[in-house]
Amino acid sequence: MSRLSREQWASAALDALSSGGLAAVAVEPLATRLGTTKGSFYWHFGGREELVQAALQLWRQASTTSIIERLESGDAPASERLRQLFTQVFAPPARTDADLALLADADHPLVASALADVTEQRLGYITALFRELGFSPARARRRALLAYSTYLGQLQLLRTAPDLLPKHGPARTAYADDILAALLSDQPAKRA
Repeated sequence: MSRLSREQWASAALDALSSGGLAAVAVEPLATRLGTTKGSFYWHFGGREELVQAALQLWRQASTTSIIERLESGDAPASERLRQLFTQVFAPPARTDADLALLADADHPLVASALADVTEQRLGYITALFRELGFSPARARRRALLAYSTYLGQLQLLRTAPDLLPKHGPARTAYADDILAALLSDQPAKRA
């Protein structure tokens, strides 16, 4: 049996969190699932809280930081980066389950802190895109809040009434495009 890495443990913890909430991040079941012992866990972590923190950091990287980095790696204009962002977040990746689970456990101090940090990172990025499109700082922040509120509303619909949302393909793209069109409906004219 090969030794598991810290990242493999964190990834398994994030998978457990995504499917069963914070309560599912338990060392013994994870060790069994990974085909290892609790000793492997204690080689990398001082306790469950440290594992939860590592899983939350992995979630932040996968669900926010890497998406922003990918969008910023090209030379697409802000409107296209917003469209790509909306198309991606309104066609949920696997990590959307983690967002749902974390929102359900938002009263836990570690989760609350991670959610606050990620929310601010996401809002900051969306605000910056609206600023690039010519919105004043205050209007850009309001538009970002509206966009993010729409995302959170979609997460709630995924939990309570998933059949209301378009599943994939052209209908999903049209849904994202309609949201973006509403958010850009009174975009300031570009200055030459």
